[in-house]
Amino acid sequence: MASVPQHPQLLATWVCVCGTLFHRSYASLESSDSESWPHPGITQGAWNVTGAWDPPPDVMAKNILKTVALGQMLSLCICGTAITSQYLAERYRVNTPMLQSFINYCLLLLFYTVMLAFQSGSDNLLHILKRKWWKYILLGLADVEANYLIVRAYQYTTLTSVQLLDCFGIPVLMALSWFVLYARYRVIHLIAVAVCLLGVGTMVGADILAGREDNSGSDVLIGDILVLLGASLYAVSNVCEEYIVKKLSRQEFLGMVGLFGTIISGIQLSIVECKDIASIQWDWKIALLFVAFALCMFCLYSFMPLVIQVTSATSVNLGILTADLYSLFFGLFLFGYKFSGLYLLSFTVIMVGFVLYCSTPTRTAEPAESSVPPITSIGIDNLGLKLEENLQETPSAAL
Repeated sequence: MASVPQHPQLLATWVCVCGTLFHRSYASLESSDSESWPHPGITQGAWNVTGAWDPPPDVMAKNILKTVALGQMLSLCICGTAITSQYLAERYRVNTPMLQSFINYCLLLLFYTVMLAFQSGSDNLLHILKRKWWKYILLGLADVEANYLIVRAYQYTTLTSVQLLDCFGIPVLMALSWFVLYARYRVIHLIAVAVCLLGVGTMVGADILAGREDNSGSDVLIGDILVLLGASLYAVSNVCEEYIVKKLSRQEFLGMVGLFGTIISGIQLSIVECKDIASIQWDWKIALLFVAFALCMFCLYSFMPLVIQVTSATSVNLGILTADLYSLFFGLFLFGYKFSGLYLLSFTVIMVGFVLYCSTPTRTAEPAESSVPPITSIGIDNLGLKLEENLQETPSAAL
């Protein structure tokens, strides 16, 4: 096992950096809500033969760069949670994934659920619970168990299996988006996903060559099943998240997940981790690591709906494939990992696939008669969502 550094204060600096970047990115997203394309009456760009709007090249390039940057912000948040968890496990022998998730859900509850409680009208907490309480219970259950199953799988199967099988969530997510969100993909999107998965395979190969695959697992079959179930539940949670943040509100999603995630994880925590929590030898370093994990996870949950709102759940999941690579890069300094040039190749391949996916907008085939609320915002790979309404608003001269 690699040696672990003795100064977790370094992680506090990491969290501060992530928090600063999160704040700036949040401000950037808030200020860019009015920049969605196409604007009614705009005469630049063109309607292509598939019925989607192609913005001017400079706008397209700007949006692609913004999408890539936002995806990497999420990857850095995930990297922070991975580093703090590994610190707790290797240095202090603390393995309490449910407790760590419970703290995050409590933060969401205190911030976003309380915010809903002071809303009026249909956005009020009680009004939402009266109409959709059972739906959010299922969503909270999917989110909690997805987090738990992936972490638990490491006890049974290998790192390689987790990294590879976790990608199973991407085709599941695309299939659910097809049927639930009516997303319509082009050939280039399928090619882009294949390129990203090829990058993941390169990363796994680098892990094996670097000697990180040192755990054979106690029961590989059980572990692999847990990964597949966890990845599928992640896909369900992400599709529901995209639906809610684009057709309802970001605050409603986070508030409801915070409420029911706290209840469900609290019950599960009392069942499966009581002994583990009682055995923790608490000191300020362990407490600091728990705080760092909770802040990184809170930023991830708060930030992801904003990114999904201007992109899509599929593009976000492709972008965060680099999170493992960031963890590996930091692990070179923190945990003594061996470097391999394949890591850089893997990062490059994943980024090429991600940019390729974002370079072409997806199309949305919303039924003519729909009872769902209208889309409130769109992103670069969701430009087709405004096709019908903009056809009515755009002057004929623009065509």
